[in-house]
Amino acid sequence: MSHAIHDFSGKLRQPSVLPTVQAYVNWRRAVRKAREAGEPDPELPPEQAPISINLDLTTACNYRCDHCIDWDILNSPNKHDEEDLKASLAQMAARGMKSVILIGGGEPTVHPRFTEFVRFLKEDLEQQIAVVSNGSNGAKLLEIAPLLDERDWIRLSLDSGSNELFRAMHKPTNKDLTLDAICEWIPKIKAANPKPRVGFSFIIVWEGAERADVSVHENVQEIVLATERAKRSGFDYISLKPFLERTPDGAEVMDPTGAHSELATMIARVRAEVDKAQEHADDGFDVYVSTNLRMLETGDWSEYTKQPKTCHMQALRQVLTPTGLFNCPAHRGVLKAQVGDKAGFKDEDACRHTTLGLSRLLDRFDASHECREVTCLYNKVNWWLEETIAGEGDIEPSPEREDFFL
Repeated sequence: MSHAIHDFSGKLRQPSVLPTVQAYVNWRRAVRKAREAGEPDPELPPEQAPISINLDLTTACNYRCDHCIDWDILNSPNKHDEEDLKASLAQMAARGMKSVILIGGGEPTVHPRFTEFVRFLKEDLEQQIAVVSNGSNGAKLLEIAPLLDERDWIRLSLDSGSNELFRAMHKPTNKDLTLDAICEWIPKIKAANPKPRVGFSFIIVWEGAERADVSVHENVQEIVLATERAKRSGFDYISLKPFLERTPDGAEVMDPTGAHSELATMIARVRAEVDKAQEHADDGFDVYVSTNLRMLETGDWSEYTKQPKTCHMQALRQVLTPTGLFNCPAHRGVLKAQVGDKAGFKDEDACRHTTLGLSRLLDRFDASHECREVTCLYNKVNWWLEETIAGEGDIEPSPEREDFFL
């Protein structure tokens, strides 16, 4: 299942999205041919829009997590103009957008019209929807549950198995909020609508890991406890992934060598706990080991930092935030990775501005340099697109799976 989730080339070859991908490939081939001939670049196809986006509804957050990757952009005064945002989303949907992940540099459920936006995306724009939440507003998640279908999902970032470690790691502003209280909402959500999958996200943090100069709480010892809790509470799965940090230039990276002096010992300890956790998997409950965690264990994580010069995925999936439109979650809020402003695709002028911004960024943003420390989930699909553009002919379609999350 985890492999299918990250089979991005397979997703891009689905018949329902292949025309968008083929148009991009044809355009990039035409650009290379024109440059080789000393001619002007052809224009980007006017219908081009990302197939999938991360949407940050807000920068506001009601937690103060030490291990938060987006710490520096939380609770800023930046806001969306809601009518502009709806217009932009509608334009993207008309131009081929298929999925929206509500996530981000803030907690999506604290936005005052969170439910309204989910309803707009599902009922008006017919998007696949995912919600990544800290779990603090179970009533809001229950409210949107009937709007979702079997292609959609909710994932709660909880990272702990005990109330004590949960509060130490996440520091919720609500002094009475506990992990117990959050997990009590899961049976209610599943009773309201059993179709969307609901997941428990566990970022593995080890001794010595840091965010900037702030030490973070180790949770390796609670991997099994969290797995048992997730299964008991009615989650469909738990996903295990390694801690990430940001470099001074803004990139989101995995750097285990810098975070632990005895890397092999730490990996073995994590592996032993993950093995115990996987014993709890059965027909009704999955234990997913993330691609990043597998790379950490096999020792080939650095291979995924060897990027092509052009990041092609920045044309096919983007991050829309209250501070602008960016090329990747790993560079959320970083000026040099900005595709356009937060107006995005709201009208024809904004579409032209954003399309021009993307065209320039594809040349200006050298992924082989800017992402040289990023263990990129899109590494293989970027190289596949690079090789496809260098070749000829049409892309062979893959079976339709109706999974458009990138």
